[in-house]
Amino acid sequence: MNRQPAVAGTFYPADPLQLQQLVNRMLETAETESDSTSVPKAIIVPHAGLIYSGEIAATAYARLIPAHKTISRVVMIGPSHRVAFYGLAVSSAAAFITPLGKTPVDVEAVNKIARLPFVEYIEQAHQDEHCLEVQLPFLQTVLDNFSIVPIVAGETSPEQISTILEMLWGGSETLIVISSDLSHYHDYLTAKKKDLETSKLIEALQYEALDYDSACGRLPVSGLLELARKKSLRVKTIDLRNSGDTAGDTSRVVGYGAYIIEQ
Repeated sequence: MNRQPAVAGTFYPADPLQLQQLVNRMLETAETESDSTSVPKAIIVPHAGLIYSGEIAATAYARLIPAHKTISRVVMIGPSHRVAFYGLAVSSAAAFITPLGKTPVDVEAVNKIARLPFVEYIEQAHQDEHCLEVQLPFLQTVLDNFSIVPIVAGETSPEQISTILEMLWGGSETLIVISSDLSHYHDYLTAKKKDLETSKLIEALQYEALDYDSACGRLPVSGLLELARKKSLRVKTIDLRNSGDTAGDTSRVVGYGAYIIEQ
């Protein structure tokens, strides 16, 4: 079984050429503006439609290009938007498909974490979920040969997320991708203020202070921050904007941030 794309044609172009051109353009702009040559171990990136959040996500993905041959596994965790459940959901799919091609799942890693009591195979959690799917065109563009460990988070805890991440942390071959937007549907100035406060908490690893309105992926973000604190790692904000900056409407915006953890 392969997981078919759910949001091609809505969150991003369904046409492979149009999608590739869009992703390339965003990455080229981000690469030009980047002042770093170091490769992140983990990134936090937004997951809205690419016209809204793609430019922000690209600032993190562009930093992976120097490791395009090194990174061979990507652990992806994002929040469930459509299905309610407890714990974490994995899939029995052999691959995830986008218009840019097929990306294999690291079945061995999925089987390993599925032995934990709070991890289940829940296909419905993956079937229509966009938070991981919108990351794949970027990964398929910046990396060579890689597999993914796709995980959707339901009602879970930072400790459970942290346990999964520590099990799969690996070395330079493994990248961690946490998928999360920030505040939702405030006016532009309110969102800027709130998202700046959230970014300061993320950089300070103060995940306990994040609330429901801070980020829709608050729990996956918190799990990464808990492990970062344990490993004495630092988080850096590399982009912080909202849909008012990228799509124009400033009356009700969604916040987007890009963050990196280096080792």
